[in-house]
Amino acid sequence: MLVALFMASSVQAATEGHVDPIAPVILGVTGILFFAVLGRFAARRFKQPSVLGELLMGIALGNVGYWLGIEFIEVLRHGPAIFEMIDLALSGEPLQSTAVHALGQADGIRVLGILQGPGGPALTQVAHTVDVFSRYGVIFMLFLIGLETSIEEMRQVGGPSLRVALVGVIAPFVLGFMAARLLMPELSIDVDLFVAATLGATSVGITARVMTELQVMHCHESRIILGAAVIDDILGLVMLAIVSGIIVSGQFELMNSLMVIGLAILFLWISFRLGPYFLKFAVNLVRHLDIGEAKMFISFLFVMVLAWTANLVGLATIVGAFAAGMILHDAYFHHWGEIHEHPVSIRDLISPLEVILVPIFFVLMGVQVKLETMYDPYMLFMAAGLTIAAIVGKFVSGFAAGRGIRALPIGVGMIPCGEVGLVFASIGKSLDVINDELFSALVMMVIVTTLLTPPV
Repeated sequence: MLVALFMASSVQAATEGHVDPIAPVILGVTGILFFAVLGRFAARRFKQPSVLGELLMGIALGNVGYWLGIEFIEVLRHGPAIFEMIDLALSGEPLQSTAVHALGQADGIRVLGILQGPGGPALTQVAHTVDVFSRYGVIFMLFLIGLETSIEEMRQVGGPSLRVALVGVIAPFVLGFMAARLLMPELSIDVDLFVAATLGATSVGITARVMTELQVMHCHESRIILGAAVIDDILGLVMLAIVSGIIVSGQFELMNSLMVIGLAILFLWISFRLGPYFLKFAVNLVRHLDIGEAKMFISFLFVMVLAWTANLVGLATIVGAFAAGMILHDAYFHHWGEIHEHPVSIRDLISPLEVILVPIFFVLMGVQVKLETMYDPYMLFMAAGLTIAAIVGKFVSGFAAGRGIRALPIGVGMIPCGEVGLVFASIGKSLDVINDELFSALVMMVIVTTLLTPPV
C-alpha cells in the first residue's frame, strides 16, 4: 500500500510541473494497473477470483489515499460527479454552484480548490483517461464473453434465461419497493420506485468474469446465468428509463415507455439479422490484409459500432458488445484458409486488451467506494434492509429456471449489482431523487452484493 500511495503522490507531483502533457496520464494509468496486479496477486494467493482482489485493492487505495489528502485519489473518487460538474460549468452554470450541486457543500468546495490549483487540469485529464480506459475494458470483456457464447447455445437456454431474468427483475423491484416504504416512510413514492429499480440491476460483467476464472463458462447453468444477466440488463435499463420518465414528467407516459421497449427489441433483432451481412462485406474489403490485421480491425470496428448503437437507442454499451461477440466468429475469415490453419484467433488478438483494461475498471470502481459515508447508524440500517431485499430477490430467480437445472448457482450468479447498480444510483443522485444517505445505503448494497458473489 505504501508503494501504491507513493505512485499516487508521484502522479500528483507530475501534474504540477510536467512538460509533456501525456506524461501524467501514462503514470496514472500505469499506477492503477500496478494496483490491479497487486490485488490480483493477493486474490490468487488466497485462491479467490481476481475480481475480488482488484475491488478490495481499489477500496483500500481510494479510502487510504483520501484520508491522507492525496489529490489524485480524491479526483478519481469523485470522477463521475466531477465530469458532470464540468459539463454544467461549460453550459454556462456558475462553477461553485455546480460543484456544490454535484458533490455537496464540503466536498464541492474542496474538489473545486483542487481543480483550480496548478495541477487541476492535468488531474482531471488523468481521471478522465482512466475512466475511458475502464469503460473500454468492460466492452472488451463482454465481447470476449460473447465470443464463447453461440446463438445456438443461447437458444437452447432461452426459456430458462428469460424466466430467470423476469423473476430477477420483478422480485427485487417488489421487495425493494416494500423495503423502501417500510424503512423510509417519509420519502416520496418516486424515491421508492427509483430504489426498487436500482435493486433490479445485475452486473453481467462481474458474474461473467468470475465464471470465466472458475472455468465453468460452458456449463449449462453458466449459459443460463449469462443469458439471464443480459436480458436482466435490458429489462433493468427499460425499467430505469420508465421510472426516470415518471420522475421527470411527474406522470407515467405509456408511449414513451413503449418506445424504449420497442427500441431495445429492434436493436437486438437488427443486430442479429444484419450483423452477418455487415461482417461479410467488411471482411471482403480487407481480404488483402494479413489475417491478424484483418481480424483485429474487423473485430474492433464491429464491437464499437454495436456498442455505440446500443447506447444510441438507450441501452448499455455492454449489451452491444456482448451481441457483437455472439455474432462474430473466426469462420467469417475463410479467405485466409481453414480456421484451424489460422495463426491467430479473434480471442488471441483481443485478450491482451482485456487483460490490461478490465482490471483498471474494477480498481476504479473500488476507488469510488466512500467508506466515510457509512458511519451513520440509520444509513447502515437502510443499507442492511436494501441489501437483504436485493439478495433475496435475485437469489429466488434461480428457482425459475425449471426442473433439472441447479437453482442455487444460478441464484448466486444473479446477485451482484456491481457497476450497473452504481450507474443506477448515480443517475438517481443526478436527478435529485436520492439524497446522500440513501445514496450511501445503495452503494453499500452494491458493495456487499458485488463482493459476496466471487467467494460464494
